[in-house]
Amino acid sequence: MSAIANGGGRRAENASAARTAQMFGTRQRVSLLALTLFLASCVTPKDVQHHVIISVKDQKLALLEREKLVATYPVSTSKYGLGDWRGSYRTPLGEMEIAQKIGDGMPAGTVFKDRRRTGEIVLPNALGRDPIVSRILWLRGREAQNANAFGRDIYIHGTPEERNLGLPVSYGCVRMSSNDVIKLYEMVGLGAQVTIVDVPLDTVVPELASIKRAGVFGARL
Repeated sequence: MSAIANGGGRRAENASAARTAQMFGTRQRVSLLALTLFLASCVTPKDVQHHVIISVKDQKLALLEREKLVATYPVSTSKYGLGDWRGSYRTPLGEMEIAQKIGDGMPAGTVFKDRRRTGEIVLPNALGRDPIVSRILWLRGREAQNANAFGRDIYIHGTPEERNLGLPVSYGCVRMSSNDVIKLYEMVGLGAQVTIVDVPLDTVVPELASIKRAGVFGARL
């Protein structure tokens, strides 16, 4: 009788342990699901509506929303030409994306060094000054031909040298006026597609060609 009782007790203990393990496993799965949903809610959605196209040939940038032309802006790409090898100071070609945005809410002309505010503000065309100002859109390459872009710190950023926009005078980045880069920064999100080409802008943005034929094309739309 004692052996039978002991055997029954062990079976009851085993069943209890199994129920406890099952409950613990269920709680674990629920906790894991809750954590997954929480982390997913914290991820910034990728911007798939906007597309930035930069023409080195024209020294212009076009912003498209759902493939419809929104605006064009004068820019400045590298004085050293095109390329992506480290230390070249050249502007890379091809498909990229906006990896990071830096400068939320900062006044126009805010100076950045190593992507940190210095506390200084530089006015447009200040003599002898050529820092990165206002906003930074840090680019990440999507192709072999621009794989080094992020590591080379290739940005779209503001420049105080607004008198040189429309000319290739940068050290690899894409420069814009402070007002223009702030507008662009506010419209595009992380993950937005950026394409840099060495052909006229109207060959890759058909809507621009139509506008030019109609004789109403200007620096802004």
